[in-house]
Amino acid sequence: MSLEKTFIDYFVQRGHIPTTGSSLIPRPGDPVLFTAAGMHPLTPFLEGEPHPLGRRLVGVQRCLRTTDLDEVGDPTHLTVFEMLGSWSLGDYGSEQSLRWGYEFLHDVLGVDPVRMHVTVFGGDDRVEADLESLRTWQDLGLPIELTTEDNWWSNGPTGPCGPDSEIFLWTGDGSPEGTPTTDDRWIEVWNHVMVRFRQQEDGSLEPLPQHNIDTGLGLERLSMLLEGKRSVYETDRFEPWMRLLPELWKLDEESERIVIDHLRSSIVIIGDGVRPSNTGRGYVLRRLIRRVLTLLWRFDQSRTLVDLPVEVVEHTLRHFHQDEGVTLVQQVLLDEEVRFTDLLQRGRRILGSDRFRKTLDQHDFEYLHQTHGLPRELVQSLIAQESGGSSAPLSLT
Repeated sequence: MSLEKTFIDYFVQRGHIPTTGSSLIPRPGDPVLFTAAGMHPLTPFLEGEPHPLGRRLVGVQRCLRTTDLDEVGDPTHLTVFEMLGSWSLGDYGSEQSLRWGYEFLHDVLGVDPVRMHVTVFGGDDRVEADLESLRTWQDLGLPIELTTEDNWWSNGPTGPCGPDSEIFLWTGDGSPEGTPTTDDRWIEVWNHVMVRFRQQEDGSLEPLPQHNIDTGLGLERLSMLLEGKRSVYETDRFEPWMRLLPELWKLDEESERIVIDHLRSSIVIIGDGVRPSNTGRGYVLRRLIRRVLTLLWRFDQSRTLVDLPVEVVEHTLRHFHQDEGVTLVQQVLLDEEVRFTDLLQRGRRILGSDRFRKTLDQHDFEYLHQTHGLPRELVQSLIAQESGGSSAPLSLT
């Protein structure tokens, strides 16, 4: 049985109804570009609107986060990932949620409690400490660390928010030591958020009409921990990528991870119907693809996405249950490579003119971007290449 089905079945047995739909594209009218958390599609229901399926829900949501892009390349961060989630919409409280979380990890998945550590919101000048969660973990006998900022969750500058309690698993050799904030061998695996407030534009908190629970359990990260791997890329979920790409393109470990992550993410975004463009969701897709190409060409100018194995495209679309054809995805990637190649050639010609044989100022960067479509980071990368320096991957900010 798959890990996803094991999770969903566990909560179905406890009165939860599976939710449907896992697209990266938010509901109409939502101001965000992509779904970034499992709770995102449920925002109206966390704020009090009745959900048609009831007050206990469970599901798997694919998410995209650009806020962690600087971390991609390390063992655990991904741009597109899957989030296992359970929700209480004004039903049970944190004690029940935490006990089920502990039971699922310990009794169902067989995680040794010795490998567990938890964090709890310790209170601040706006909200008191989360004593219910604290007492629950004490009763279960797990070590606890109290924090403030690290255990407060919000859905942005405004909207639903509240204290959270996070479960960490030990990944180091030997007996666990330290705490989650003092030793990075503790890896966060499951966050339980007590969604009790709505944050206003002035930063003040308004109590929600109901207390909710929103939990998120990263599927790829959980797989890594259960399989005893040192990175998410070594799990079964990345098997064809890690088998085929290192043979195709020789890269250092960090670059290899970034290339795999960004290509996999691009395939999923295309699979949800997005196409490269200069604005919105298409801009994120465009930048992901171009960052891949920049990395590949930094090591070898002859590399091309024409060589991308069909197997990894098929595997990704199948895993994320997407209907887009492999040929269409390949064509989108290759079309963007052609556009980027043309842009680079034009950029080199422009920068080689007498006008730009000097240190560029802000006005020059604005002119190059607005008149010729050359973003600042691309210009800087071309200058670095021409001067013989190493060009860093293009930023997505």
